[in-house]
Amino acid sequence: MQPEFVPHSAYVAYPESEMRQRAQGFYADIQRRRTVREFSDRPVPRDIIETCLLAAGTAPSGANLQPWHFVVVSDPDIKRQIKEGAEEEERAFYNGRAPEEWLEALAPLGTDPHKGFLEVAPYLIAIFAKSYDLLPNGKRVKNYYVQESVGLATGTLITALHHAGLASLTHTPSPMGFLNKVLKRPSNERPMLLLVVGYPADDCRVPTHAMKKKALDEIATFM
Repeated sequence: MQPEFVPHSAYVAYPESEMRQRAQGFYADIQRRRTVREFSDRPVPRDIIETCLLAAGTAPSGANLQPWHFVVVSDPDIKRQIKEGAEEEERAFYNGRAPEEWLEALAPLGTDPHKGFLEVAPYLIAIFAKSYDLLPNGKRVKNYYVQESVGLATGTLITALHHAGLASLTHTPSPMGFLNKVLKRPSNERPMLLLVVGYPADDCRVPTHAMKKKALDEIATFM
């Protein structure tokens, strides 16, 4: 099959001065993003979440197979089940599963097995990676670069949520197999991340440790 191409008419060229302004403006805005663990129960309009998910769906993916699925949870009973499953894994993690070195790295963040935010925040978005898709005739279609593709979509989603004025938390209880059961997802989907979404609580505090980002020369090399 011959590939088909169309002109890239959506591209917009900016003068270099405007490019710098836009880059600096985006950097200033994204610098304000913070991972929070204290959420308000203030409702978030569903259409905002939908638009952010559409933005996530524009992320590049291997062979454009888009191997992701987002399950958006607002139902209180399902959130409670997720909290119970997550806290069970977290208790095992903090009480013996995690090596001491890992616990020391987490200590400045003040985390523990209690995950009350999973019931307080208005939305939980479970992000699943699809190893393959099923056609209507039952045939399997293998997905490629699944981990990388879902990671790119997740980063886009977090950025979109921040841009819209919302806060988020990337939560990764391990293992996360309980999410397949609670959310009734098929075996070809593997849970990668649980994104907690909403407004920060009025008295929300963030750890100073998390604000310290590496300098450019520590994260990039120009050759």
